[in-house]
Amino acid sequence: MEPEELRDGAFAMPRTSPSYPLGPYRFIGREYLTLEYRSDAAKLRELVPEPLLPLGDRVRFQFVRIADGTGFGAYQGAAQIIPVRLPDGMAAGYVQAMYLDAHAPIAGGRELWGFPQKLARPGLAVERDTLVGRLDFGPLPVALGSMGFKHQALPAGEATRLLAEPAVVLKIIPHVDGRPRICELVRIHLTDVTVKGAWRSPGTLQLLPHALAPVAELPVREVLGATHIIADVTLALGSVIHDYLETEDGA
Repeated sequence: MEPEELRDGAFAMPRTSPSYPLGPYRFIGREYLTLEYRSDAAKLRELVPEPLLPLGDRVRFQFVRIADGTGFGAYQGAAQIIPVRLPDGMAAGYVQAMYLDAHAPIAGGRELWGFPQKLARPGLAVERDTLVGRLDFGPLPVALGSMGFKHQALPAGEATRLLAEPAVVLKIIPHVDGRPRICELVRIHLTDVTVKGAWRSPGTLQLLPHALAPVAELPVREVLGATHIIADVTLALGSVIHDYLETEDGA
């Protein structure tokens, strides 16, 4: 194989049978249960990397069901997201932790964008009159969320605004000697958002301690609200907003 040919096809591992196709990625009928809560402001400041600034003491825990994702198929996820202010003043959600139940989106999410994804058993389902989110890590429950099913309509414009808010992740990829090869903040957007349904209602959230899925380190002080959104979205490729290795080198 000529070097030019190798480089042209070198977008994912393994080279001869990539774990995911080239993006961007379209998701049809992506479903979100998002619970916003008050937590420990001091702990948030410890976890959020500078130059990001946490916005008070709020955290979001999100359960996601994906039935149709380009190249990734069907899977489920859960994420813990901290509202932050970016260096340019824009509000965003810093993805502190994320858990999926399928290999392809874990590989793509970590390698392309830098999502902090681990293998677990998240789930989102309707149980009679209740929308229930659950995250198990191995045999142990880590997070349990619930909200009343479709109690009050959420305006489509507000739902679109919530989904269109950028996310930011800390992407870390090591060199072969164990030192960081990539260490940077990446901004990510959902685009072409088409809301198919959106609701709000009372919600609850429990987080349970686990050594390898420490979402309970941001404890639930008060649940502020719950939303349920179904939408078609495109996950665009990201952009680097801060490179920690360049900063260390004085660049």
